[in-house]
Amino acid sequence: MRYFQFQDPWLFLLLAIIPLLIYRNLKNRPATLHFSSLDTLKTLHGKGVDILAATPLILRCVALTLLIIAIARPQEGRKSTEILSAGVDILLAIDTSGSMRALDFEKNHQPVDRLTVVKDVVSEFIDSREFDRMGMVVFGKEAFTQCPLTLDHDILHTFLNKLEIGVAGDSTAIGSAIGISVKRLKDLESKSKVIILLTDGRNNSGNITPFQAADIAKTYGIKIYTVGVGTKGQAPFRVDTPFGKRMLMQEVDIDEDSLKQIAEQSGGRYFRATDSDSLKQIYAQIDSLEKSEVKWIDHSEYRELFPLFLIPALLLVCAEMILSQTRLLRVP
Repeated sequence: MRYFQFQDPWLFLLLAIIPLLIYRNLKNRPATLHFSSLDTLKTLHGKGVDILAATPLILRCVALTLLIIAIARPQEGRKSTEILSAGVDILLAIDTSGSMRALDFEKNHQPVDRLTVVKDVVSEFIDSREFDRMGMVVFGKEAFTQCPLTLDHDILHTFLNKLEIGVAGDSTAIGSAIGISVKRLKDLESKSKVIILLTDGRNNSGNITPFQAADIAKTYGIKIYTVGVGTKGQAPFRVDTPFGKRMLMQEVDIDEDSLKQIAEQSGGRYFRATDSDSLKQIYAQIDSLEKSEVKWIDHSEYRELFPLFLIPALLLVCAEMILSQTRLLRVP
């Protein structure tokens, strides 16, 4: 990152000298000469004469300004940060199955599907973990890595914004999602490895059970935080009918017992989010539970720019002295 700064900006207070210099110059004008006729004076006076008379003062003020800028030490540099120890490695496993279309959450007082709110909350969570490597696994009927672990959170945000319901199928393969996440984390050397699994259903697809996958995660020291999303009971869905789109209520089927067992089995915790606020609080709790202790070194390289101001200031001082003693010499 490039930057520009003044090492001693307080020295700009010296600029207050310039108005005092101008005031003193105007107050202490040399005595006037007496002419026997005003016609003689008129032939000498003009705008050009006024400008020439003020030239030494102008040069002196500009030179003083440049000199003050120079002693304030302007610097141009480049700053970089070297991370010495990584934080927590986090894999975000997000359910995009068909049940995420339920409109039981609100955004700006308008009903929205669950995935819309999840994307907003997860985006804030990503921003809060600046020095953690994070990745994303998406699951439905299948599970796949949407974004590998990275410190470039801008890329992660890009992938998150592109998530759509049904991108991995309409079923729910929780076991496969955990398995893919474990595969991404198991060989990494880090202080803490975490999977945050968010779903609104129960495992009904995939070749591995959630409990088998949680067992493997525990073997590699990976904690799983499970988040159940959605209202309890029934939730509204927008469906196509012969009479157009209609809102129908359907039963919500979240397997909370399994999600609790997965979390306990791996040393994590289970949370239930029934609205936008509770979902935000859950991710805030997980953020506080998995604190990073990151060490880094800031490298700064800079070059002094004061010669760019000091040299012109000295030249202007010399010019003012020469002109005052030659072309613009005052005769009292």
